[in-house]
Amino acid sequence: MTVTYSSKVANATFFGFHRLLLKWKGSIYKLLYREFIVFATLYTAISVLYRFFLTGSQKRFFEKLSIYCDKYAEQIPVTFVLGFYVTLVVNRWWNQFVNLPWPDRLMFLISSCVQGKDEYGRLIRRTLMRYVNLTSLLIFRSVSTAVYKRFPTMDHVVG
Repeated sequence: MTVTYSSKVANATFFGFHRLLLKWKGSIYKLLYREFIVFATLYTAISVLYRFFLTGSQKRFFEKLSIYCDKYAEQIPVTFVLGFYVTLVVNRWWNQFVNLPWPDRLMFLISSCVQGKDEYGRLIRRTLMRYVNLTSLLIFRSVSTAVYKRFPTMDHVVG
């Protein structure tokens, strides 16, 4: 199920970002907090056991065991997995940026396709660009609270 939180993201401040993470129902923190608590508890228990309860020979055996486990843990390419994840996140961001409606691209297309150096051609190009700007404004108004605050009603858009 998709959770929409766009209005909260648009209003997030730098120092209020942690509150946004806690409100986010699809948060990675809310997904993994149980595993993190289990990991931190086990790590603390093993550390206390190693530092206070093991003898010298038992510590050496534990160190050899940890080196043995580390040798096999290096076979999992963590840097490759992390690089794949970062690439995925950056590609998602870039696709969102590329898919933003840019009125100037359409303006170049309109100016090259709508012919006429007279007043009628100029009025058609200007009217088409006004419609393009209106559609962009209506889209941004539904996504961004800053644009919605600037244009709260249709009378403000007309003005």
